[in-house]
Amino acid sequence: MTRNLLAGVAMACCCAAAVGQPLADAPNALHVTSAHAWADPTHAMLLDVAHAGRRIVAVGEHGIVLLSDDGGRSYRQAKQVPASSTLTAVYFTDAIHGWAVGQWGVILATVDGGETWTLQRSDTSIDQPLFSVYFKDARHGWAVGLWSLVLATEDGGHAWKAVKLPPPPGAGRADRNLFHIFADRSGTLFIAAEQGMVLRSRDDGATWDYRQTGNKGSLWAGAATGDGTIFVGGLVGHLYRSRDGGDTWDALDSASTGSITDLVASGDRILGVALDGFVIAGTSAAERFTARQRRDRAALTGLVVSPGGDEILLSKDGLLRPE
Repeated sequence: MTRNLLAGVAMACCCAAAVGQPLADAPNALHVTSAHAWADPTHAMLLDVAHAGRRIVAVGEHGIVLLSDDGGRSYRQAKQVPASSTLTAVYFTDAIHGWAVGQWGVILATVDGGETWTLQRSDTSIDQPLFSVYFKDARHGWAVGLWSLVLATEDGGHAWKAVKLPPPPGAGRADRNLFHIFADRSGTLFIAAEQGMVLRSRDDGATWDYRQTGNKGSLWAGAATGDGTIFVGGLVGHLYRSRDGGDTWDALDSASTGSITDLVASGDRILGVALDGFVIAGTSAAERFTARQRRDRAALTGLVVSPGGDEILLSKDGLLRPE
């Protein structure tokens, strides 16, 4: 049996119905196997995309990693990916150093811009997927996922250590799903989570506190603009902004009824995508965003702006061309 995909960035990827539950014979029955070549991987489900210098790197189901060196006009699969599980997120600190995470707690690393990858971590004893990864430099990084899973590294991922979170206010234990980790210009870390929560760390992940946006829906995306404004978005188009480092949050009109799955900052501008084919845009000062809806109402999962300024959209059905 499979469970429905969690929408957007949180789409954990065809997980087992007992996601998060130990599988008695998993260590013997399950193995992390290498991804293989596909005839047309651009039509596979893709969940995240990043810049590696001028190269574009996208990841998705079956361990697919796609590379483009011509601004998104053409793509090829990476030469070596030692995992065939769904990859949910990818992040690069520069043109060559990058990491990807996904199902079965997989963490992959590359030192050649995504051409080849090595397996740094996996755990097939429990399907506790990782949803997001962020590195502040080539050595210090964090990965987050199901049921308050936070992993940290201080050596580029050669060793990953689990971080114990405090329980949310009024709760007995830390069990929130953590969907997207990012940082602002000062280096403060934020995690968009479920039940309207944003986790914040001002000491490189040593301690965390919970900030409530005022909504109880899941938050799947987040980004910080160049002027320090922080945005998070999620279910049914809910969008929130903080101008004081996450202390307080204001609700904004995203102009979208689709759930927001990705937010990208460029200067003081924010772009985002949502389910039902919505592409949204706004600025740090905007009280209301603008939105356009694709005719195909595609389930959009990510976006990146090419070096030439074109928007490259990801979806459950692969790469999409502008309409």
